[in-house]
Amino acid sequence: MKPKRFLSIPIFSVFLFLGFVYYVTVFIFIEDWVGLQTSPGFLNALILTVLAFLSLFSFFLCVSSDPGRVPPSYVPDVEEGNVADQGTNRNEVHNQGVVINVVSPSLPGLIIAVFVEGDHHCLWINNCVGYWNYKAFVMLVLYATIGSIHSIVILVTCALQKDWDISGRAPVKIFYFTFGAMMVALSLTLGTLLGWHIYLLTHNMTTIEYYEGIRAAWLAKKSGLSYHHPFNIGVYKNITLILGPSMLKWLCPSSVGHLKDGISFPVSRDSS
Repeated sequence: MKPKRFLSIPIFSVFLFLGFVYYVTVFIFIEDWVGLQTSPGFLNALILTVLAFLSLFSFFLCVSSDPGRVPPSYVPDVEEGNVADQGTNRNEVHNQGVVINVVSPSLPGLIIAVFVEGDHHCLWINNCVGYWNYKAFVMLVLYATIGSIHSIVILVTCALQKDWDISGRAPVKIFYFTFGAMMVALSLTLGTLLGWHIYLLTHNMTTIEYYEGIRAAWLAKKSGLSYHHPFNIGVYKNITLILGPSMLKWLCPSSVGHLKDGISFPVSRDSS
């Protein structure tokens, strides 16, 4: 854990924004809608509190966790014939992390460069997203998306039952509209990001692998061959590689005991 990672403006901004959304939704909209002392009010506040806690916990793990690195002692021999059989060969180092040279089983001789340490570098967590904190990142986006949508539902419900003839002053209307527009934009952004990473997760690829795969598919097409992502071993197996073998622990961002050394991965032998 590196405490200095938390000392950044984007990190402070995330904490402040999350606190602002939580306070406004719970203590203004829910209170104005049905009141926190009622069963519906308490239940909605509890749900939002749980989502906020899980988002914060996932965020903390994303920031504090090392995304993963190849051990310094691991220097594979690129001339060894078993490298292609293993499916991976990591021997390059770039600014953002160690790079794998993936030898595709479906395209002999084709090398695909893939970042091991970082799927990408995220400004908002002041850290790379990589092998050891990718699950926490996905859970963060998931819980933040659900929380944002829940906040919008509460806002709309509160606005529909509000008597605007009595309390419909211009500043109140502006506040409702501004907050609603902000939450809709946030939900769309997070929802799009969540959908993108669900796609990557179910195909067992990183962001960089996706774009390198486009190039690999283009080269394969030029050669009259077909390209298959070497690490795509099936949707369910792809998911368990990241979220774990137990479905009961899929939504727990700290459950990463199933992760190995991050050096070798199962590959698909499908050559079609």
